[in-house]
Amino acid sequence: MSVRVLTVLAGAPDAMHTSAVIAEELGESAVMVRRAFLLLHKAGLIEQRKGPNGGAKLKIPAKQIGLGDVFVATEGEWMTLDDTAVAAMMKKVRGDAVAAMNEHSLAGVVKRMKKAK
Repeated sequence: MSVRVLTVLAGAPDAMHTSAVIAEELGESAVMVRRAFLLLHKAGLIEQRKGPNGGAKLKIPAKQIGLGDVFVATEGEWMTLDDTAVAAMMKKVRGDAVAAMNEHSLAGVVKRMKKAK
């Protein structure tokens, strides 16, 4: 959901987008879009403004947002283990996965979506 929300924001990066408009465009609930906004804002990927001209927009360019950044922003509680050896291995695996995801940017996702249309 967060990647889809970010692609809408990246489509017009200078405009403020309301959760209602994005929800309608994506065929999703405005509540779910607002939840994505909250996580993305907390991670510093978007900025939000309240009021009649409010909404959300990208805080940084789409080329600088990796898919791993989006994963980290929205993953919630990951995995906690009592076994320190396994926990250390899982931490490394997670780090490797995030690094691999960050090889692909939001801008690349937007480009692929435009090609698919």
